[in-house]
Amino acid sequence: MSREEKRRLGNQVLEMFDHAYSNYMEHAYPADELMPLTCRGRVRGQEPSRGDVDDALGKFSLTLIDTLDTLVVLNKTKEFEEAVKKVIKDVNLDNDIVVSVFETNIRVLGGLLGGHSVAIMLKEKGEYMQWYNGELLHMAKELGYKLLPAFNTTSGLPYPRVNLKFGVRHPEARTGTESDTCTACAGTLILEFAALSRFTGTSIFEEYARKALDFIWEKRQRSSNLVGVTINIHTGDWVRKDSGVGAGIDSYYEYLLKAYVLLGDDSFLERFNTHYDAIMRYISQPPLLLDVHIHKPMLNARTWMDSLLAFFPGLQVLKGDIRPAIETHEMLYQVIKKHNFLPEAFTTDFRVHWAQHPLRPEFAESTYFLYKATGDPYYLEVGKTLIENLNKYARVPCGFAAMKDVRTGSHEDRMDSFFLAEMFKYLYLLFADKEDMIFDIEDYIFTTEAHLLPLWLSTTNQTISKKNTSTEYTELDDSNFDWTCPNTQILFPNDPMFAQSIREPLKNVVDKSCPRGISRAEESLGSGPKPPLRARDFMASNPEHLEILKKMGVSLIHLKDGRVQLVQHAVQAASSLDAEDGLRFMQEMIELSSQQQKEQQLPPRAVQIVSHPFFGRVVLTAGPAQFGMDLSKHKAGTRGFVAIIKPYNGCSEITNPEAVKDKIALMQRGQCMFAEKARNIQKAGAIGGIVIDDNEGSSSDTAPLFQMAGDGKNTDDITIPMLFLFNKEGNIILDAIREYEAVEVLLSDKAKDRDLEMDNMDQKSSENDSHKPNSEEAPSESQDAGAVSEEPEGGGENSGVGDPDPLSPASTDSASVSMADEDPHASGPTEASALEPAPGDSQPQEQNTQTEANSKAQWDSKVQPMESILADWNEDIEAFEMMEKDEL
Repeated sequence: MSREEKRRLGNQVLEMFDHAYSNYMEHAYPADELMPLTCRGRVRGQEPSRGDVDDALGKFSLTLIDTLDTLVVLNKTKEFEEAVKKVIKDVNLDNDIVVSVFETNIRVLGGLLGGHSVAIMLKEKGEYMQWYNGELLHMAKELGYKLLPAFNTTSGLPYPRVNLKFGVRHPEARTGTESDTCTACAGTLILEFAALSRFTGTSIFEEYARKALDFIWEKRQRSSNLVGVTINIHTGDWVRKDSGVGAGIDSYYEYLLKAYVLLGDDSFLERFNTHYDAIMRYISQPPLLLDVHIHKPMLNARTWMDSLLAFFPGLQVLKGDIRPAIETHEMLYQVIKKHNFLPEAFTTDFRVHWAQHPLRPEFAESTYFLYKATGDPYYLEVGKTLIENLNKYARVPCGFAAMKDVRTGSHEDRMDSFFLAEMFKYLYLLFADKEDMIFDIEDYIFTTEAHLLPLWLSTTNQTISKKNTSTEYTELDDSNFDWTCPNTQILFPNDPMFAQSIREPLKNVVDKSCPRGISRAEESLGSGPKPPLRARDFMASNPEHLEILKKMGVSLIHLKDGRVQLVQHAVQAASSLDAEDGLRFMQEMIELSSQQQKEQQLPPRAVQIVSHPFFGRVVLTAGPAQFGMDLSKHKAGTRGFVAIIKPYNGCSEITNPEAVKDKIALMQRGQCMFAEKARNIQKAGAIGGIVIDDNEGSSSDTAPLFQMAGDGKNTDDITIPMLFLFNKEGNIILDAIREYEAVEVLLSDKAKDRDLEMDNMDQKSSENDSHKPNSEEAPSESQDAGAVSEEPEGGGENSGVGDPDPLSPASTDSASVSMADEDPHASGPTEASALEPAPGDSQPQEQNTQTEANSKAQWDSKVQPMESILADWNEDIEAFEMMEKDEL
C-alpha cells in the first residue's frame, strides 16, 4: 500500500471520528451515550431499561471520559484540552446510581487515568495543558474510593455492582445481594488500580486488585489449569464451569500478561503462561477457539463462539505466538467478509448464532497488533475493509449505529462509548506512521478499553513486594516459559510471505465450513474407555445407548404423538461424573434440536422504504413465506409502490384491481389462509404482497418472526414475493401512505445500500454524498420461529404448522427434551420442549421496549439543504429501538 493511500485512509478515520464525536457532543453531551438514530442522549432512567447493558451508565458523561486519550492519539490536542476542562467542570461522580464495577473501572477510571497520562505528557512538551494540575487524577482517586466498598467480601472478589453514592451494604445502595461475578469482572482491575496506586502513592487500590487476582488463581481447576466463566464471590465455587477466551473470561488473561509488562512482577507472567499452555492444549482448535468444561477439558462445552474472542489474536501477538494468531484472525476475517460485521456469536460452521453487532473493536485491535508484528500490508487491506463497512452499513446522519441484525442490515439505536475509545484509536494507529504521532505510542500499554498507561509506572511507588510469597509455584514446570517480550525482527527475519503462507489454507474456510470429524476425546482415548455418548450419535432404538442414558440419569418417555421425551434427574445418575455427562448430553440435545429447527427455517427478510423522504433509511424486518418468489435467489428484490387492497383482508376477489396492478399490495392478516391472499392479489396484477398483523401493538421487538406457511396444497402457482410485518412495523408504512400518498418499497433478502435512491434525489445527491444515510427500523428477534398458517377467524384460532415450542426453563435438577422417535442420522430431533439449559449455557434474554415520535414534519417538494432534510427527518420518522439484556 502506498504512503498516499495509507495517509488517505488515516484521514478518513479522522473524518469518521469527527462525525461520531461531534454528534455526541452536539446531540448527547452530557448524557452517557449517543442514540444515533433518534439524535439524542441516552440518560439512564429516562429511557426504557436494557438490563445489564445499562450498568455501564452512571450519569458521568461516559463517552466523553472514554474518549479523552483517543483525542490525543488522533492529534486533536485542542479538542482534548477543551474536553478535559468539560470533564473537570461538569462531571459528577457522586450520583445515587448502581453501576457495574467492571465497566466503570475499564471505561471511567481507565479513561480518567488515560487522560491524565497524556495530559502530563503534553504539559511536559510545553505547548498544551500548561494549566493542568492533576485534576483528572484527583477525580480518578475519588472514583477509586467509590469502587472500594465492592471489595468487602471474605474472598476479596468484588461485588459485580456498586452504588456510587452509598456503596454496597448501605440500606439505600440497592445492591450487594449478588453472589456471583464473572471471572473477567473480578480479574480485570489490576492495570487501572495499580496505575492509580503508582500515580498517587496510595497502595490500597493495587492491593485490592492483587488480592482478587490471587483468589482466582488459587481457585483455578488444578488438573486443567483453566478457570470457569462465573464464580461465587463468597465461597469461590465455580458457578459456570465452562471455559474459553471469550465473554466472561477474556480480559482476565489479557490483564495477567499486561500486568507483567506494566508492573514487572514475574508471578503474573508465570500465571499467564500456565493458563496459556492450557488454552492452547484444550481450547485452541485452529482456527477455532471453542469453550470446554474445566473438569473435562477434552469435551467441548458449546458449538458456537462469541465475538469477544476476537481480541485473542492480538494478545497472542504480545505473547509472541504469531502462527495461531494469524490463523484465528483469518477465520474471523472470513466471517466478516460473509456478514460485513462479526456477529455477536456464530457457530462452528460459521452460521449466525446471535445476529447483533454493537460495533465492537476487538477485531480491529487484533488487526493492528498483527500488522505491527508482521508488517504484512494484507492487514492494511483488512483495516480498509473495516472502514468501508462502517461507512457503508453503520454510518447514519447522527453518528454510527450498532447493527441489530447483520443478516438484514437493520440498525439499533445505540453507539457505545467503546466505539470512540477503541475503534478509531486502533484504526488510526494501523495507518499512521511514526512521524504522524505527537508522542511515542510504544511508551504506553493499552488497557482492555485501549486507554494509555505509561510504562514508567513499573518503577514508581513500588510499595508492594514484587514476588507474591503467599503462592507457591514449585509445582509448575516453567522450563518452556518465555521471559522476554518477542522481537518481531527475529520472528520474521527475511520472510515477508510468512503470514500469507499461514493464511492461505484458511481463505475458504467459511465457505467450505468444517465437517464434523471424530472428537478429540475419542482420539485421545483410543482403544481405552469409551467416550461419553454425544447427542448427535444417539439412536433411540439402540439398547446400548439406552443403557448409557440410564447410567447418566436420563429416562425416556414415549409420547402419544410418536415423539420421545428425554428427562434427566441428576440424583438418579450412577455417579456425579455420570450426572455431569448427562447434563452435557441434554445441553447438546437441546442445541442440536434448536439448530435443526433453524435449518428448516428461512432467515428474516427486509422491507425497505425507498421513496422520498426515506431514501432507503427505514428498514423493517419481515417474516418470509414458504411459497412464492424466494428473495434470497433474486438479489435485486422486488421494488414498487404500495397499494391498499379492497377488501383489506384479501380473502376474496380484489375489487380495486386498477389500483393494485403493478403495485405491492398491502393487506391485513386473518380470515383466510396466507396462500389464498397471495393468489387473489396475484390475480389482480400485484407484483408482491405485504401481510400486516391484525393484532394491535404486535411487534418484532417482542415476538419472534415466523414463516407464512402454505395451505397444504401445491403453491407453485404463486410466483410473487410475500412478506409478513407485525402491526407496529406495518403501521410505519400505513402512516407513510397517509402522509405522502406515493410510497415505494423494496422487498429483499437484506437491506440494500442506503444510497439506492440517489438517482431520484437529483441535485441533492452531491450534498448527500458526504452524509451516509440513517436507517431506522423495527428490529426483530435474531432467532426465527416456525411456520404459521392461518385459518378462518370465525370458527377457531390461528394454528401453528411446524411451529416449534420455545425453550422454557425447567427445574434446576432436571431437564427434558422431546425428539422424533427415529434415527437422528436420518432426520434428527425435531422438537424441543421444557428444556433447561445448564447454568453455563445461558441463552440471550431480551427486554424489548419501544419509543415513538409523532410524524409532524411537512416535506417541501423543492430541493432542501441536507441540514434541513435531517432536521425534518428527526421529527418525521418513528424511531424504534430494541432494548435487550446483553448476555455478553
